[in-house]
Amino acid sequence: MAHTRRDFIRDTAVAGAGAVLAPTVARAASAPTTRTTPAAKKLLILGGTGFIGPNTVKYALARGHEVTILTRGRSATKVQGVEHLIADREGDLGILARRTWDAVLDNNARDYRWVTRSVKALRDSTGYYLFVSSISAYNTDAFSYRTAGDVRTTPVPESAERFTRPANFKDGDEAPYGLSKSISEELVMSSFPRGGCVVRPGLIVGPGDPTDRFTYWPVRIDEGGEVLAPGNPNHASQVIDQRDLTEWIVRLAESGTTGIFNATGPATRMTMAETLAGCRAITSSAVSFTWVPESFLDEQKVRIWSDMPAWAPGDPLMFVSVAKAVAAGLTYRPFAVTALDTLEWDKARPAAERAKRAAGITRQREAELLAAWKQRAR
Repeated sequence: MAHTRRDFIRDTAVAGAGAVLAPTVARAASAPTTRTTPAAKKLLILGGTGFIGPNTVKYALARGHEVTILTRGRSATKVQGVEHLIADREGDLGILARRTWDAVLDNNARDYRWVTRSVKALRDSTGYYLFVSSISAYNTDAFSYRTAGDVRTTPVPESAERFTRPANFKDGDEAPYGLSKSISEELVMSSFPRGGCVVRPGLIVGPGDPTDRFTYWPVRIDEGGEVLAPGNPNHASQVIDQRDLTEWIVRLAESGTTGIFNATGPATRMTMAETLAGCRAITSSAVSFTWVPESFLDEQKVRIWSDMPAWAPGDPLMFVSVAKAVAAGLTYRPFAVTALDTLEWDKARPAAERAKRAAGITRQREAELLAAWKQRAR
């Protein structure tokens, strides 16, 4: 049978990546891939139809678990093989009363007030509650770190300072995203002192990502030509494939693992140059990279995350420690596989959707920036 390029990428992991990428992907590829079948559990997933929900459900079902999901019932995504409860977390959660589950996976709470209601409703229904938080819970304003033109080499540990409630903050007040996540963590760990688990993902990427904050790179590099590469190639860059994250979350619930974990990747420090090289590995298109300084991009009002996705120069949250998560079983598929699967997913999207991707500059804007930089650099 003839092998496809997908087969080749999966088999070699580092095909075409070059020396800069090889050490990172080779380590990721060494992660164990076989596991014993766990004892079946009753799982309640709060969410289940968003970005990370469907694969959480799919993986849990494949491992023999009985799955119930709770959603508002507004998504067009259909989830087969599960019990589907419909309720709004901004309202009454009485539908959860007099039910029991072995574990609750809360993967969609953006508002701490949702968590206030759910931990109250579920306190007597489960002994284990896993909350998907975010590294945005860290208060980077309190950190001591180098400027954007320098390179951070010390990762942020789970013990780093988080956002705390202002002195005049009252329960029920609106809270910005990072503070809301931080408060939610406190609610979970105080409500489930013996069965609480907090997972703090970084940038979640891969097939199905509605934000396009990583998708831009494999798509743009596959198109070929001269690619604008932002800033210092040695700045740290961290992402995690949604499949690696969600499958690990299910395994944490299986084992009843408690505690607080950063969850991004890969297992060792990755640079922006390695990120782009990993995307270069999946295409045969002729590609060249022109690295443009951060100072020039800032002058041209090129925005991090949106105009140049998955790029936040000098941000300490682009290099957080994942040693604790790896010790607790988090593994990574090869980065080139994530890039390839993301590219293939994007190619299968409707044309109208691809024409209005949520992040990344246009090719015209990129060409203008490259021309302006070359004029300046003469």
